[in-house]
Amino acid sequence: MDYSELLDATIDHLEEQQARGQRYVDVADATLEALNRPVHSPEAPARQQNTERERPGATRPSSRVGFQPAPVPPPEVPKVDLFVYDRSKPLSREEKENAMADLRSRAMQCVKCDQLVRSRQNVVFGVGNIHTDLMFIGEAPGMDEDQAGEPFVGKAGQLLNKVLQTMGLQRENIYIGNVLKCRPDTPGQRYGNRKPTPTEMNTCLPYLQAQIDIIRPKVIVCLGGTAVEGLFGKAQTGIMKLRGNWMTFRDIPTMPTYHPSYLLRNQAITEKRKLWEDMLQVMERLEISVTDKHRGFFLKG
Repeated sequence: MDYSELLDATIDHLEEQQARGQRYVDVADATLEALNRPVHSPEAPARQQNTERERPGATRPSSRVGFQPAPVPPPEVPKVDLFVYDRSKPLSREEKENAMADLRSRAMQCVKCDQLVRSRQNVVFGVGNIHTDLMFIGEAPGMDEDQAGEPFVGKAGQLLNKVLQTMGLQRENIYIGNVLKCRPDTPGQRYGNRKPTPTEMNTCLPYLQAQIDIIRPKVIVCLGGTAVEGLFGKAQTGIMKLRGNWMTFRDIPTMPTYHPSYLLRNQAITEKRKLWEDMLQVMERLEISVTDKHRGFFLKG
């Protein structure tokens, strides 16, 4: 196997690991030093020319091998991250804005999911205030979002806007993103949506994790079971039991609740009240004033 074949195999392996959700690779200092050495020996061209004349299974002399022996890694090795944002170090407003602009640029050019690239109209990166304390996360763009290039612009988005207004917030003052940045393809269907696959969510997750690391909200709200699965993996129970119970993602309090589309299908005031109770917890965690009027919403039909 020559150098180009080894390089292609390495790239394929790293992309496969990233698609499975792996964000780090262990790299020894000695390995990095070895990779900077010349790859081919002076005799490499002659070896390539004589390859066809060598007997099958013949062992070549070690002096003709163009790669250095692999060094033994030290006990501690550094980790290399695709999106490196040190969460222990505060980011200035300018650093946040520059980091998010760079991340957005890379996400807009992403072609890792072939079938989604072929069917999408827009990459739906995210929208809102990156300096906010509150971040909402949905599952994936629908038809309206795919056309507009912005999350939650359809009927579910209109309902979310009403929830925010009832909380005393404005859409432009919070941040909204999705687990998946592209609309899941629906072959043979003009309308309707499908749930993202685990592979699709794992492939796209590093973008969402980086958004969270840049924004560093005080509270995350997961809208629906798929959003919870995208962040935490497959849950042992459904959103009906998860909602209203605080979880933690990257040291950030995270509230799972119903997706607005669920309330469009189920208009029962009891279900609206459950989502609202979740939002009251969010308001209290963010130290947003909760009045008696707030506490009385959706108690009576």
